[in-house]
Amino acid sequence: MFIQIILIIVGFILLIKGADILVEGSSQIAKKLHISEIIIGLTIVSIGTSMPELFVSITSAMEGYSDMSVGNIIGSNICNLLLILGLSSIIRPVTFKKQTKLLENPMSIIFSIIFLVICNINDDINRTEGIFLIILFVLFLIYTIAIALRSQRNKTILKLEETKKISFIKNVMLIILGITILKLGGDFVVYNAKMVAITLKVSEKVIGLTIVAIGTSLPELVTSITAAIKGDSDIAIGNIVGSNIFNMLLIIGVAALITPIKYNVTYNLQMVVLFIGMILMLIYPFIKPKNQLTRWKGLIFVLLYIAYMIELIIK
Repeated sequence: MFIQIILIIVGFILLIKGADILVEGSSQIAKKLHISEIIIGLTIVSIGTSMPELFVSITSAMEGYSDMSVGNIIGSNICNLLLILGLSSIIRPVTFKKQTKLLENPMSIIFSIIFLVICNINDDINRTEGIFLIILFVLFLIYTIAIALRSQRNKTILKLEETKKISFIKNVMLIILGITILKLGGDFVVYNAKMVAITLKVSEKVIGLTIVAIGTSLPELVTSITAAIKGDSDIAIGNIVGSNIFNMLLIIGVAALITPIKYNVTYNLQMVVLFIGMILMLIYPFIKPKNQLTRWKGLIFVLLYIAYMIELIIK
């Protein structure tokens, strides 16, 4: 089992490195095409941090491990919200933006309800439902870009001389390399996580909700904690809320489009934990000190995550 754990760690490293390479290549091409940096950040970079979840979920679904595919997403969302955002606010309290408080938090709950309903209709997510989730993701992405462009006062325009230095072929190769490394990392994680589950005699569900979920959330962990230390509240909170919506809509949507995913109804209990976290996010901005995710509020998130993990382990 020790070998499998090492290979899972190697898989996580490959996923993170592959995502970095993919984002770098994509960003450079976007700049070459004179696409606004704000749009690059909201699309390529945001989706890039969700690439580990995407490749692990797709690989799991294609290999017939639906429990791991769904568990990875639900577990990652719980980890992002309770553990990562909780730790970020303990390190340094973060501030809620008005649009996050009034729009994005409620949207996150609405999308989660839609996701839960779809999963429980026939205990699966078929291709039609996958397409519906992807359409919702596109609408959310359009909304996000529209809000960002409206609030952007000083647009950064790259000079023509700077874009000439960017090699199109080199960055296409970087994109291909990034995708290849992501696929390899996804294969490493899925196969060896399955072996660990067999050795420990635990379900794919538990492995997906714990080891795999935490590992694929590492990019969000680094991004949010770094942002919190620097005092960039928009990034610390926005990265988590956006990533969770991406996970439910884009990743599950794409995975289901490739191959229908079976849904284990026992995941409804974990969805309850996720809803508790999202409801707290909804009411936190209205609890004194208002519009602040303070250390004690973050501590509640972390304690809730610890309780959730204990329940999974001892069950």
